[in-house]
Amino acid sequence: MKQFIIALLLLGSMQNFAQDNSAMLKHYEAYYKQMKTQGDTQGIINAITHLNILAPSEARKDTLAYIYMSEGNYMQALNTIGYEKKTTDSDIAVQVKAISLKALNQPKLAVGQFEEMYKRNPEPSIAYELAELNIQTQNLEEAKKYITSGAANVKPEMKHAYYETQQPYQVSLKAAFMYLDALYTYNKDKKGNLDAAIDILDSALKTAPNFNMVQITKQEMLRQKQALQAQDAQGAPAGN
Repeated sequence: MKQFIIALLLLGSMQNFAQDNSAMLKHYEAYYKQMKTQGDTQGIINAITHLNILAPSEARKDTLAYIYMSEGNYMQALNTIGYEKKTTDSDIAVQVKAISLKALNQPKLAVGQFEEMYKRNPEPSIAYELAELNIQTQNLEEAKKYITSGAANVKPEMKHAYYETQQPYQVSLKAAFMYLDALYTYNKDKKGNLDAAIDILDSALKTAPNFNMVQITKQEMLRQKQALQAQDAQGAPAGN
């Protein structure tokens, strides 16, 4: 009899918990909708966090991580879904990991995520990211592979944004690949390929005259060229 009473009490507790949980779910679902209507990002984050505690879901986690990433909270995004490379990840999860790792200056880890993105969607814009990251890590032949494939498939309307100035600007993705090709050429032989790299930068400027990053890079390469010429002049034997 005693065991029967305990069982009834446990059953009642479970029913009450289920009812409370269902009520909480409805509450936070309504709260989430309201926060979306108001455009309250922090409210949306709070709502999804509570919903994911009450009813865990990979889709909710991915959405939460995406919102964190969109707000520039890259560490929080990775804390939500992790940084490991998983072929079972959703497209959103892979994108969040790739962009967040790049933003946190983890190029070697970011490459793996962008590679997964490229397998799923071989867009020239993703090829650009892979080429840039591989140049950063001095994996130059991989960089050249993505420069070649990306440039071959780029379309005239495709753009790439740069943020080194106070006012962000866009240039054609074709010119952006030329810029990366100049960096690749320079890194292959920083002394012997200076002129060839500068020539590529000049071609990029003809395609995109507003390409400030190319102007900066060209000035630095010209400075290095002048320094090398001065060294050679000092080392040359005196004339008779």
